Amino acid sequence: MRVIMTGGGTGGHIYPAIAIANKIMERTNDSEILFVGTRRGMESRLVPENGYEIRYITVSGLNRKNMIKNIKVFRDYRKGKAQARAIIEEFKPDVVIGTGGYVSGPVVRTAAAMGIRCFLQEQNAVAGVANRMLERYVEKIFLGFEEGGKYFKHKDKLVVSGNPVRSEFFNADPKAAREKLGIDPDKFVVLSFGGSLGAGKINRAMMDVVKAYNGKEGIEVFFGTGKSYYAPIMTELHDMGEDPKDNVHVLEYINNMQDVLAACDLVISRSGALTVSEISLCGKPSILIPSPNVTGDHQTFNARAISDKGGAILLEEKNLTEGVLLEEIERLRSNPAFMEGMAEQTKRCAPLDATDIIFYSITDRG
Repeated sequence: MRVIMTGGGTGGHIYPAIAIANKIMERTNDSEILFVGTRRGMESRLVPENGYEIRYITVSGLNRKNMIKNIKVFRDYRKGKAQARAIIEEFKPDVVIGTGGYVSGPVVRTAAAMGIRCFLQEQNAVAGVANRMLERYVEKIFLGFEEGGKYFKHKDKLVVSGNPVRSEFFNADPKAAREKLGIDPDKFVVLSFGGSLGAGKINRAMMDVVKAYNGKEGIEVFFGTGKSYYAPIMTELHDMGEDPKDNVHVLEYINNMQDVLAACDLVISRSGALTVSEISLCGKPSILIPSPNVTGDHQTFNARAISDKGGAILLEEKNLTEGVLLEEIERLRSNPAFMEGMAEQTKRCAPLDATDIIFYSITDRG
């Protein structure tokens, strides 16, 4: 089977595509997979790092604030469609799978027009614009959350699969992860990150946390800032006289997320769909701080998929005032029985067979 995977921009669109690709390669002996993305998106780094070939097209997202700038967007779209057609004609895929982001638009539409079987995977509880525009061109739409189905007209195409998560997270073992990372088994470990690109408000709140826990016995902190925030944060910490000690790890990007997530006791993060799925799969209590700057407030709906069941604390960004995050961490840390209950509820939300459901659907011609 020859498959084109397309989607990108952020890790939330790319990692599900990689998880699906990995499942296809695991289940078949002769499949070939090609990714199509943009050079600007994180796919240009993440896809090759995971061992797959990627080709690039020219495409850009709509500018909703300045419609005049969309003249270039439409030019890029036409150019992207031509480039997508050339790639499709050369690779000759049996299947095209889009996982969201504006790059998937010209690829899926062009493939459908050429008579190629097409599918979509929607990660969020509020469906993205690109996927909603593409639904008529595809056979099936795989939903990360059942709630996402209400945004699509063709209900017969919907399959509630859960979100595809890479196998590393299924196999993550807390004890082994702590040994690998050199973390004492009795330490309380906090992991904070703002998604693949970082989050300024969470980073600001984490400065209080770093200051309180820097050099403190019994606590370890992993703080993923995002690339653009790393240098300013390190400078500010230095100016504050809070150069990170051995128990505080300030990182531009957490490449071994499966190990750090397995090792931690508490997660502080945005509530992108993939993040929520990975947290639930690892059974970790979390403080979820949805981004208010996303379409349809979909991160709040993602967070509620866990918080409404008692597996997470939903903290609105507007309430993230000075000291609030540290107080919440201390409240949870002092109540291990409550955190144990959160972990149990979180685990029940885990998407255990999403990649299998997707694999068997795209290979089923009946």
